[in-house]
Amino acid sequence: MGRLMGAFDSDELDRPDLNKCIDCGCFFEGDNCPLCGKPCVEEYKAGNRKPVKQKKKKGSTSSRVTFIPWYHSWWFIILSYFFMPLLSIILFATAPYKKGLKIAVVCVMIALALLYTFGLGALSSLLFPEEAPVDTSLSQYEYMEKCEECTADAFYRSPSSYEDRFVKMDLQVVSRFVDGEALDSDKYSVYYVCSSLEDSGVQIILRDCTESGRNLVGGDRITVYGEGAGSAAIYDLNYTAHEGACLNGAYIEIN
Repeated sequence: MGRLMGAFDSDELDRPDLNKCIDCGCFFEGDNCPLCGKPCVEEYKAGNRKPVKQKKKKGSTSSRVTFIPWYHSWWFIILSYFFMPLLSIILFATAPYKKGLKIAVVCVMIALALLYTFGLGALSSLLFPEEAPVDTSLSQYEYMEKCEECTADAFYRSPSSYEDRFVKMDLQVVSRFVDGEALDSDKYSVYYVCSSLEDSGVQIILRDCTESGRNLVGGDRITVYGEGAGSAAIYDLNYTAHEGACLNGAYIEIN
């Protein structure tokens, strides 16, 4: 009789040096199974059996731990963000975190840095550029050709009839001021109080909508190509109101 080895059939265990019982799966030495007494068939004797295929364990994952340097840790990145935002953004972008998480967090960090540096108004103007008060789709020549001759007196007496119309007007600069209400948010916040060349006492509020601004001074005689903006009320830096017929100047020539 064979000697019991204490091992039975298993998907993970095989003893190629022992015989195997075809019925009870016991591994043993000798010709007969020590449990059931049956003789070992030739195909299940030691050296004749096919190797047992090892099954892969489902859900097995590596137990390897990823080491994260201290400068890529959350606490250091958050702390450095308050003192060196650019360094903090670079550290997080190069840290071994998931790509989707890095993209989302870096975008938020950049937006907050811009908001902190330039303020909400500057960030809004950067994301949503202000539309020019004048038509910018035309070339300078096309724009000037479209403007009709208009006197300051006629424009002053009926500003609503010239609203959104292309006009050409000769004026004299009286003074320059900045609209205090629009200073923080409006790119086109420089205005000029202008008078008629005929010295009729008529005053026109000219809004400088040129591409780079003209920096006019009192006494300048100018020819303005622009669009009527109806009646307007603006406030200077001392919050003093100025009301009158308004002209948005797209092109200004100094005579």
